[in-house]
Amino acid sequence: MAKMRARLIGLLVLMTASLTTTGAPSAAAPSAAAPLPGSLWFDEQAATAFTVDHGRFTDGLGREVVLRGYNVSGETKLEENGGLPFASVADARKSATALRALGGGNSARFLLSWAHAEPARGQVDHAYLAAVTEQIRAFLQAGIRVYPDFHQDLYSRYLFNAGSWYTGDGAPKWAVEAGGYPRESCGICLFWGQNITQNEAVKQAAHDFWHNSGGIQDAFLATARTTMAYLAEHLTASEFAAVAGFDPYNEPHAGSYDSGQTSRTWERDLLWPFYEKFRARMDAAGWQSKPVLVEPNLFWNSNLSFQKQEGGLLDAGTIGPRYVFNTHFYDQKAISGVFMWGKASDGQYAGDFGAVRDRAAGAGTAAVVSEFGHPLTGTVSDKAPTVGKAMYQALDSRLPGATWWSRPQDSGPVLSGTQWQWDIYNGRHHELMNGNPDKVRTAGDAWNDEDLSSVRLDDAGTPVLRQDARLLDRLYPSATAGRALAFTYEDRSRDGSTTLTWNPVPKSLPRVSELVGSGQYGLLLWRSDGGAAPTELHLPASFETARTTVVSDLGTVSGLPSYGADVPIAVAPEPGGTGSRRLLLTAGKADALHYALVTNGATAPSAELLSAARAELAGWAAGRG
Repeated sequence: MAKMRARLIGLLVLMTASLTTTGAPSAAAPSAAAPLPGSLWFDEQAATAFTVDHGRFTDGLGREVVLRGYNVSGETKLEENGGLPFASVADARKSATALRALGGGNSARFLLSWAHAEPARGQVDHAYLAAVTEQIRAFLQAGIRVYPDFHQDLYSRYLFNAGSWYTGDGAPKWAVEAGGYPRESCGICLFWGQNITQNEAVKQAAHDFWHNSGGIQDAFLATARTTMAYLAEHLTASEFAAVAGFDPYNEPHAGSYDSGQTSRTWERDLLWPFYEKFRARMDAAGWQSKPVLVEPNLFWNSNLSFQKQEGGLLDAGTIGPRYVFNTHFYDQKAISGVFMWGKASDGQYAGDFGAVRDRAAGAGTAAVVSEFGHPLTGTVSDKAPTVGKAMYQALDSRLPGATWWSRPQDSGPVLSGTQWQWDIYNGRHHELMNGNPDKVRTAGDAWNDEDLSSVRLDDAGTPVLRQDARLLDRLYPSATAGRALAFTYEDRSRDGSTTLTWNPVPKSLPRVSELVGSGQYGLLLWRSDGGAAPTELHLPASFETARTTVVSDLGTVSGLPSYGADVPIAVAPEPGGTGSRRLLLTAGKADALHYALVTNGATAPSAELLSAARAELAGWAAGRG
């Protein structure tokens, strides 16, 4: 019903737009924002909504949406730009354009600072909110959906002394001073995250927040409501429509458990009630139609058995569509340098990301993996190319490449995700760690020796990627007109000089294999909804328009034509004017099974090869949906 309603509303809007264009202008026309550059007839209505329907994200046309992008950015954790991701709106625009055109992203988890939003208790800094709004606007105007995140790590930087080995971010100075916490110390810690369970100051502060000691949680919720109301008021209606939701609290943990309390009962009795309170503040601030993206205990899905804790919001019941299951995943074994000696391989994280899919399904909602990644420098950075490939593979499908072709019906939903992170200032910081002028941090992310940013600025001030473009700028179904049944993408990304191929076309499809060759390819299997709007796949820059081949039940094309009426397979710009492109597949028949293979491996393939590959794929797809 939700999809049918969305399509009917879309039709009415389009009819109204046609009437007001050809007749007298409507009263609202002077204040209406202009469509984003590159927009087509269906884009404006598609952008009017973002919600959850039957466990999938959907847009204003009822199409199934996948969010892919990055966290913007770890700079918010630092003081050098006053708790903002960027020094200027111009830098925000530069970053947004690069995120779309180089990084292939259509979404950003946008970090906010409680410490800067409420520097004195009960006094919200509206100048900070105004700056946040303008920087968010830069991303929205580039066609990027945004979901803000009040970020914290280790509760607050103000828990740490000037000479400390570590630092934090999140809570304001007044909140720390009111707590009267002990002098922080992690003891023998090899990683900053050990402070979560070993540093008494961090543990006590987190415990106080969840128990609302001194009304600290109430103060945070009040600031969150003011922040959301400000954004709703100061963004245009079309800009606000592209705000996907809100992430209330990064990586929650109890700090310490009360007597008789377990990680699961802590989630039930303290974490979930907090999310219900946050949901109420969202509604009061005008965000009723947007989901809240809620994170469970951060250790619920750790892949280290001694670190894992029971959780995943198991007692919250059915939480969709007003709540989204939002989680992180890092390979702690790989990061440790001890518990995983080799590199990641095909299907490495199929089980870990499968657990995310299963937990979201059990909660009756959609899922997003709002952080994942791996260090790009340091002793374990040699694992980054394979860890990254394996994580993106697991977002695309719950199956390893070795078995995908034989049972695509078990692929599961394509997961949304935002990689950590996208910081254009990487390696060019000037951060006084904990305010200490003798500890100026410039390298990497300038925060607790992390270095995970996928982007940096070169000496000319131009954003450039720090990871293989073939890994980051990916083919993915950004909007499916119907229901995606299976998807896979062989990116052919590299580990040094080695090209990684984990999902070769099987020998049982020799002409498809010949067509793909050594090129990149993706394959989408979907069941259409009968709507007029097309299915969209983000088209990486490596898929040149003239060299991209599509083999589908909708037809075969080598060299993509521009989108137009009665062109079932076509290319068009993505809205926002960044130069990024999308593949558009129009299948008007309702409840029909469709397939589309997209590759850049073929150079002027013959009509015979295209026909033979199509016949093989048709036989393979039959009965799969």
